[in-house]
Amino acid sequence: MFQAARVQEMLAKVQASRGGPAGSEVVAVSTTGDRLGDAPLSQLGGRGVFVKEVQTAVLEGRADLAVHSAKDLTPLVLEGLVLAAVPERADPRDVLVGATLDDLGPGAMVATGAVRRRAQLAALRPDLTWVDLRGNIATRLDRVPSGGAVVMALAALNRLGLEGRVADVLPVSVMLPQVGQGALAVECREDDAEVAALLAEIDEPGAARCLAAERAFLAALGGSCDMPVAALAVPAAEGPTGSLVLEAMVASGDGRVLVRRLLSGDRPEELGRAMATLMCDEAGLRETLDMEVEGRYLPGSSR
Repeated sequence: MFQAARVQEMLAKVQASRGGPAGSEVVAVSTTGDRLGDAPLSQLGGRGVFVKEVQTAVLEGRADLAVHSAKDLTPLVLEGLVLAAVPERADPRDVLVGATLDDLGPGAMVATGAVRRRAQLAALRPDLTWVDLRGNIATRLDRVPSGGAVVMALAALNRLGLEGRVADVLPVSVMLPQVGQGALAVECREDDAEVAALLAEIDEPGAARCLAAERAFLAALGGSCDMPVAALAVPAAEGPTGSLVLEAMVASGDGRVLVRRLLSGDRPEELGRAMATLMCDEAGLRETLDMEVEGRYLPGSSR
């Protein structure tokens, strides 16, 4: 609910600046991901399990807009909706709660439900052991293994005032974030011009362009949460239309094969697609990684 309250606060300021009445109502919606918080995402259907019911509420007119963590969105916008605003992006890095990376001894246990996190840490520390962990923030904080660590998103802990639990902030050179991590994303109906205009006033163009590049990369791969894929775009220069630098990673689940590449460009969607093509053209990558998702294939592959 923090995210909805944050967007509500931003919209109230816009409404006040327009001289009109400031007010909105939060419509609470329970999602599949919320209800089945301990189940692996791969069993629930991957990306989308935290957003489908919220999107349905907007499409059915029970709500005017939907507020999401951008990392929970499917790579393609649902028909009838538009991604109208990316209001802000918090620190996208991952952290360890419990022990620091350097303090994790041989065979230490690391808890995470994300194959992306496991693959990258396994590539760096193949000696570590793993336990699957899902659930809300409180649940995960209560399940820190003795002598081990839980991997979490820094933005989530910061938003809840729990930054004091952080033992180690992992640099992106060690742990590249999930696509959209740290960013808020707001959708509305594509035919709702009034709400879209309101949301445009809280959009942060720089954050939106970075997210667009990352999402285009994921869409070109046909990716979902059960794929060891990561990407982070950052501005290469100041300004809302400057060049972006996109770093991306694709790995096998055990981290034995891990490819990271950098590309820069001025057009976010083209940059993301170019990165996907580059990844697919890496020698042996297509054969090594089983990256078919729901009948979709990597760019340039054959059935």
